[in-house]
Amino acid sequence: MTLRDEIQQTKPFTSLQEEALLNIVRTSATITDEMEELLKSRGITNTQYNVLRILRGAEPEGLCRNELRDRMLTRMPDVTRLLDRMEEAGLVARSRDNEDRRLVSTRITDAGRKMVDDLDAPVRAFHKSRFAHVSEEQLQTLVDLLTLTRGRG
Repeated sequence: MTLRDEIQQTKPFTSLQEEALLNIVRTSATITDEMEELLKSRGITNTQYNVLRILRGAEPEGLCRNELRDRMLTRMPDVTRLLDRMEEAGLVARSRDNEDRRLVSTRITDAGRKMVDDLDAPVRAFHKSRFAHVSEEQLQTLVDLLTLTRGRG
């Protein structure tokens, strides 16, 4: 089914570029919604999952808020509030640097580590099922094209 069919658009797109961009947006929304549904059963959001993944990769040092913000897949205007909620849930812990009290490091807790570790298999299965009908060569082309598209700006 084409995007025009999916969104019930009767007129043609104004350009191939518009059609490509709207396809990216629609695909991203669809996959994000499906991923949110998977994570909802664990009581976390896509954004929280992303934070846990990033912090697991930054173990044992952790990251300051700005480093974490810069590594996130989507922009998050209020990382501090997000981290407050995650700290209250016991998923992350923050501590001030002894030498520079302005520097606050965020680390994943054992509970956060267990949660993200437990999600590894279901998330891998989700990725695999989402792209089951796409060949390795097509996937590599998709990755290359999206990388090229993001590089323009």
